Amino acid sequence: MSGSSGAPNLPPGALDGVATWGAPSAVGVADLTTDGPLDRVVVGSAADRSFPWASVTKPATALAILVAAEEGILSLDEPAGPPGSTACHLLAHASGLGPDPGPPVARPGTTRIYSNPGYLLLGELVESRSQMRFDEYLREGVLGPLGMDATTLDPAAEGAPSAAGLSGPLVDLVRLGRAWAVPAVVSAETLAAATSVAFPGLSGVVPGFGRFDHCDWGLGVEIRDDKHPHWTGDRNAPSTYGHFGRSGAFLWIDPVASVLCAGLCERPFGAWAARAWPRLADDVVDEVTRRRSGADRVPGTAPRHVTGDL
Repeated sequence: MSGSSGAPNLPPGALDGVATWGAPSAVGVADLTTDGPLDRVVVGSAADRSFPWASVTKPATALAILVAAEEGILSLDEPAGPPGSTACHLLAHASGLGPDPGPPVARPGTTRIYSNPGYLLLGELVESRSQMRFDEYLREGVLGPLGMDATTLDPAAEGAPSAAGLSGPLVDLVRLGRAWAVPAVVSAETLAAATSVAFPGLSGVVPGFGRFDHCDWGLGVEIRDDKHPHWTGDRNAPSTYGHFGRSGAFLWIDPVASVLCAGLCERPFGAWAARAWPRLADDVVDEVTRRRSGADRVPGTAPRHVTGDL
């Protein structure tokens, strides 16, 4: 395997460590202060390859729910899931449903329990209200408008396609990230609400990282807050939000640094990612800061690792 960004002999940079991940990978960084090109590094034959996103499907599903709410076919405050739960509870993993199919294991709004079954119910809610298959509604409401033409939903994914069924290339994952950073398919007000803490003060577990007294989530994305250890970096702002999946996919947006980072990897999430991803995040924030100050660029040269526009 070898690193590639369209130019040989890459200089040292935030993305160079991706070559040590031990599997075909594609990682991209987008500066949200500009509409300029994407910084990208590809390891192996992963340039335009479609990877499974696993649970990074959930932010796309959440956008579809938010679109449906703005269209008026459902309400975020309407009953959904266990008694006392709403669509908002399901989006924020606060419905009381457990990680596996079955009856609720807690009262709604009392704890944060990461739940694939909750997202399966959200997909079914959209289907019943729109009279469309969920994959069709997702395509018309989110994937199509964002130009995510190479991303597809597997209807048989783990029995919960709306929780973990998407596969697609890096360029599409970055497009999804931009839609979570800058209003594209929903209003600025809806996006601001979705990236704010829903049901503050709930404790819960971030899979792979442990239990936190304040396990903050928005409506479809996890909010970093002061969690430690965490899959983002110490340099990321507490308001950083995003998602990762056990397939080796991740997406985060740092609204303070105005940068997003997305990654896809053939190697499933594990201890390696818990070490590598935070280092990458810190390096990305540091390098973006240096670039904006001009501290690491020769006058008249282009930013390194630039490979193409989104």
